[in-house]
Amino acid sequence: MKRSNSMSGANHNAPFTASHVRSISGSRASLAPPRPNQPHFQRSSSGTNMADLGLSSVKRTSFQGGSGRKSYAPPAMGQPSTESSERRSSVYRSRSSSSGPTAHQSFFQQGPQPAGAPQDPRPLETRITQVRIGQELLEYMAANNFEMEMKHSLSERTMKSPTQKDFVFMFQWLYHRIDPSYRFQKGIDAEVPPILEQLRYPFRKKITKSSLTAVGSANAWHIYLGLLHWMMQLAQMLEGYAANQYDDACAEAGVDVASDKIVFDFLSRAYRDWLSMDEDAGDDDQDRVLAPHVDAMARQFDSANAKYLDELQILEAEHEGLQREIEMLEKSGSDVATLDRNFKIMEEDKVKFEEFDNRMNQKSEKYEARIQFLQDELDKVMQELKEADDERANLQKAVDDQGISMVDIDRMTSERERLQKGVDSTSQRLEEAKKKVAEKEVEASQKLDDLERMVDKYNSLGYQIGLIPATAANAKGKNYELQVVVNEGPNFSSSQMGASSNGNTESDRLLADPMTGYQPAHILNLDLRGQVKSSFSGLRKEIYDRRTVARDEMEKHHDLLDGIKEAIEDKRGEVEALEHRVRAAEEEYEKTKEVTTTQKLASDTQIEKMEKELAKMRAGLTESVQLMEQREMNTNIEYEQLTLRANALREELHTEIERMLNDIIKFKVHIQKNLEDYEGFVVDEVEQELSGQDEVDDTQEVEEK
Repeated sequence: MKRSNSMSGANHNAPFTASHVRSISGSRASLAPPRPNQPHFQRSSSGTNMADLGLSSVKRTSFQGGSGRKSYAPPAMGQPSTESSERRSSVYRSRSSSSGPTAHQSFFQQGPQPAGAPQDPRPLETRITQVRIGQELLEYMAANNFEMEMKHSLSERTMKSPTQKDFVFMFQWLYHRIDPSYRFQKGIDAEVPPILEQLRYPFRKKITKSSLTAVGSANAWHIYLGLLHWMMQLAQMLEGYAANQYDDACAEAGVDVASDKIVFDFLSRAYRDWLSMDEDAGDDDQDRVLAPHVDAMARQFDSANAKYLDELQILEAEHEGLQREIEMLEKSGSDVATLDRNFKIMEEDKVKFEEFDNRMNQKSEKYEARIQFLQDELDKVMQELKEADDERANLQKAVDDQGISMVDIDRMTSERERLQKGVDSTSQRLEEAKKKVAEKEVEASQKLDDLERMVDKYNSLGYQIGLIPATAANAKGKNYELQVVVNEGPNFSSSQMGASSNGNTESDRLLADPMTGYQPAHILNLDLRGQVKSSFSGLRKEIYDRRTVARDEMEKHHDLLDGIKEAIEDKRGEVEALEHRVRAAEEEYEKTKEVTTTQKLASDTQIEKMEKELAKMRAGLTESVQLMEQREMNTNIEYEQLTLRANALREELHTEIERMLNDIIKFKVHIQKNLEDYEGFVVDEVEQELSGQDEVDDTQEVEEK
């Protein structure tokens, strides 16, 4: 019995898709039991273990008879067992471990679902959320060629009020992003519920067959919009997993997924080739087909374990180096160590003595420089004192020669001081007056600048409302443009530049004549309070009348719009009533359709037989995994023992080094104490010799006398 393989070339490179979808001839029944539980693979650090057990873990038993190989696709609702159809992928079935609890949780296993109907935490009823996720869906579909693949165009209006056809196209396209091998064969109301069960959509209980017939209604669209957004995020996650985007995050969390990826790639590729074999293939053919995959898996495990082997070699090299150092320290004699310690102590004393000598020399040089500086300062002061005495004598002689008495000199000095005080007070008042004049000039200049800015603002507003120029619509032939009528030139040039009032008065900007400034009515060219104000009041009244007429027209239009809205609401109510009747008819159709599902009971017995055969295969794979786990545990135990031995040796070395340091410190203290005693002995001997020499000298002097 032959069969054709319908796997596409793109699916061979997608590890997360079901690449085993095949077309079956009409003589073979489509038996679709739920996917069996997958064993829980523990991470292994040895590639040879998997290589030894790889062949036995993927061998299959050829099933004889008309049933053929089993399909792992989810069962099709209401599909007869003799109908020719495409198999569906089922890569998202639950996978429970049969090997017991382990220390590492595989990516193939998922946690249990909470009991009860979960509540959707997303605020899908709000308009802002609907607009946001609708825009994300449009961007994702536009970036992945939705319109080209489905031959159907979408817009932002579609995300607000879609048709049934729009939803069907979007759902099918998104699910094909998740499972490219799936083939839709029935209506959307029959396809969606089993797919959501397969995908484990957490809020699938809110989606019923009756609501699937009217997904675009206002009460149901937000639920299906959330479903489409969830499928888009799932597709993005699968694409990221295929592109290895989550490996860095797993590495930061301390989880090594290399072993899981190697096992997953091996199983997916080996299973794909196993399915492509003929029905009558023997065990030798199976071994020949699967041998390249086993070898590739062994090479991948060897490359993954290379870094651990390198680390082990480095640790062994460090251990050997430490052993050699210990032997060298044990062989070295105590005399060499004693001489080294004495030499180090003497070197330290020499350095300390040199530092002390340098400090004394620096202090001596500092005091000599200070004495020389003070002597120079004293000489300068004595010279200045001598010069002052000479000047005083010369002044006294000059006064005596002129015949002026001391009373006259005091009177002249007091008169000069009085005149100097008067000059200072007059100068101070003059400076204050100049300062006040300058402040007033600056204030007047700022006021003029403010006036010019207000005039510019007035003219710009006049242009905007049609008052300027005289030919404008609201000007009515009158000139309302303001101009500042002042002289051209600097502000107060005579006072600011320090020139005379007769030289620059004609060019002063804020002065009408050399002595007076401008009057308020002469600065502007128009009479604002008289003619301009009355004209503006008339224009305001005219604009108010026109606004009143426009408002009345707008209210009439609003009334007409309200009437149209009421008519639309009435039509919408009629449409909803018709939709309700359609839903009732569809429910009746579903009830009738469910009665026909009882005909599938005959195929269930055949499904059970296939499940038993699959359980036997799973048991063989479980035994292989257990052997692999046992070898990994043995390797981990050996590594821990080596680590403990290295730590114990390191502690012994640290203790021995600490003991040696304590002996060295004690010996150093002993040498220092002996040196101090010897130094005291030398000082006493020198003092005795010096005192004896002094006595001998005194005796000789007495004898000579």
